[in-house]
Amino acid sequence: MNSPTTISEEGRLVALRHEFEHDATFNQVFVVLTVGATLIATLGLLANSPGVVIGAMVVAPWIMPLQAMAFEILRGRLPMFLRALRTLMLGVAICVLLAMAVGHLVAFSSFGSEVMNRTSPNLLDLGVALVAGAVAMYAKLRKEAISALAGLAIAVALVPPMCVVGILLASSFWAQAYGALLLFATNLLGIMVGAMAALGILEKVYRRRLFRSRLGLTSVALTALLVIPLGSSFFALVSRSQRETQAQKLESVIEQRLRSSTITLGGDPAIDLVGISINWQQNPPLIRARVRVTDPALPTAWQVASVQEFINTSQAPLRFRLVVQRTAVDLIGPDTPPNPPELEVLPLPPPPLPPLPREQDEEDEDVTP
Repeated sequence: MNSPTTISEEGRLVALRHEFEHDATFNQVFVVLTVGATLIATLGLLANSPGVVIGAMVVAPWIMPLQAMAFEILRGRLPMFLRALRTLMLGVAICVLLAMAVGHLVAFSSFGSEVMNRTSPNLLDLGVALVAGAVAMYAKLRKEAISALAGLAIAVALVPPMCVVGILLASSFWAQAYGALLLFATNLLGIMVGAMAALGILEKVYRRRLFRSRLGLTSVALTALLVIPLGSSFFALVSRSQRETQAQKLESVIEQRLRSSTITLGGDPAIDLVGISINWQQNPPLIRARVRVTDPALPTAWQVASVQEFINTSQAPLRFRLVVQRTAVDLIGPDTPPNPPELEVLPLPPPPLPPLPREQDEEDEDVTP
């Protein structure tokens, strides 16, 4: 005879199955929400508006058939799995066609960061999708955590990447469209595998099926294959970040040495070094020094050449090209007699170093820049 606890557990599982079967249904609500989310996301992407795109993520209903797919995989019911898959794929087709239509109408020749940021996924995106899929399934099984679903829809977006695919296909940006499609596949498989893992852990009745389902193992294998392209993008991202950090440190070192070790840009009272910037896209890298001068003839071309030689000597074998962008300023103020010595608050500073000569008088003269 079944205990009340067993009957209650069976009733909960039956109710859960009915919920997932309903989530797998292709109906009017699913179509309306898909169309609405697609139009909102596409217009937000074209307008480069993050807030609008986030709104589309909340509206999108695709996570429901995706969770149903994970549930049916562990149940071992292929017809219901195919039903949920068909619902999701029909939503994807609607999304891509609508996004392509809007892209053709707008016909932009270039796109903002909201579009281009979704064309280069990496391992971090896969990690987010796995965790979000697990938490989404937990929220489905534990109704008290249902408030987390809106945040999860924002964290792992399914509709915006497919909108990006449609927009880019309409403009014949094939390589970028492939990157957005890879992001969608990453989110899709990551959510499904994470949801299966959470379902298997939380529900004992499905735990033994976690590693026995052929569809489940296939999903895990496909997700593992994504590590290859995502890993290369991730390591490229890490390498670029390291190069940018190194460039920032080198820029800081060069500016510090210009201030402390040169007379032209550090010791001449007529020249005030405001800051420098380095354009690393040129070869050799271009250093642009911004200065304020009280003498519009300073610094001279010879002085700039001397400072450039000093930089290249200190940073050898790396070579730079230096240009100085000067802004002339006028010092305006009346003459004031000096205070008597007994009223001096601080002792007078040492006299400033004399400026460099404006041209080299002797070819063999050794002058520090």
